[in-house]
Amino acid sequence: MGFLDKAKAAAVEATAKAKEGVEDVQLKRELSQAYNELGKIAFELVESNDITHPKLATVAEKIRALNERENGGEAFAGAAAGGTSETHDPSQPPAMPT
Repeated sequence: MGFLDKAKAAAVEATAKAKEGVEDVQLKRELSQAYNELGKIAFELVESNDITHPKLATVAEKIRALNERENGGEAFAGAAAGGTSETHDPSQPPAMPT
């Protein structure tokens, strides 16, 4: 096998591995987004008293405290009222912090 044939074979193999890596990253991102969406829905259900569980209560309290810190001490009105933010589209990923 000549040098060019070996180089071409290596390039094809590298392309296949890169494609597999991209697919893995995309799958992990979609899975993470699905977990995030599930968590938001679970939090809303906890806040509206539709579901209860000690594990959920612990994490919900942490979320409330973090939201309070983020809002400068203001209560998280949307979740406390059982509603969601009107500006958030659940089909979109969450905003990145700045």
